[in-house]
Amino acid sequence: MTPPATVMPMFPLGSVLLPGMVLPLHVFEDRYRRLVDDVLADGTATFGVTLIERGSEVGGGDIRAMVGCTARILEAGRTEDGRWALVTAGGTPLRVHEWLPDDPYPRALVVDRHDIGPVPDDAPERLTVIRSTLRRCAAYLSELGVHTPAEDELSEDPWLATYQAAVLAPLGPLDRQRILAEPSPRARLELVEELLDEQAVLLEGRLRLGSPDDPEPLE
Repeated sequence: MTPPATVMPMFPLGSVLLPGMVLPLHVFEDRYRRLVDDVLADGTATFGVTLIERGSEVGGGDIRAMVGCTARILEAGRTEDGRWALVTAGGTPLRVHEWLPDDPYPRALVVDRHDIGPVPDDAPERLTVIRSTLRRCAAYLSELGVHTPAEDELSEDPWLATYQAAVLAPLGPLDRQRILAEPSPRARLELVEELLDEQAVLLEGRLRLGSPDDPEPLE
């Protein structure tokens, strides 16, 4: 049975929020100031974040992804001119059932995007491979002059670790969105492995060519 959809305030962004990920936000647009006011006032301190696949996060007219993640406000500070400085954390994946009118800010009918199928028995072995590839990517990036977080920050929980790996890996927003949208734990682990391997090969190639310019991941 499909769970009932609920109305949630939404914050479309040019980046992807993943479960367990810490996301600082500087909120200056009037409609999103109102959103923060409302979710703090109602005690939920929670809203949804989705990737803007095309367009701009300022002024509307954007094309938004249909799978996102809940964001919970951990810290909130307000400037004298009314802007908000937030520290948020990714919670659980959500699926947009229907976008509602942006009145007074983006809102959507959403449902939890539950995983389909169990965590595979070989998840610990796969996570060992993922950790190893993250170390390789970090070493290559270090030679390119880019600092990255340590791979030992990965949780022992396979569900959370796949998302953490996507945060730590040199992946772009479209690849991270693919990981977020994948409902199969097995397929998600395989996808993380595949994308990490691709980035390791690309980074190694840049080093061999002696070109440290533009170390950002390719889409």
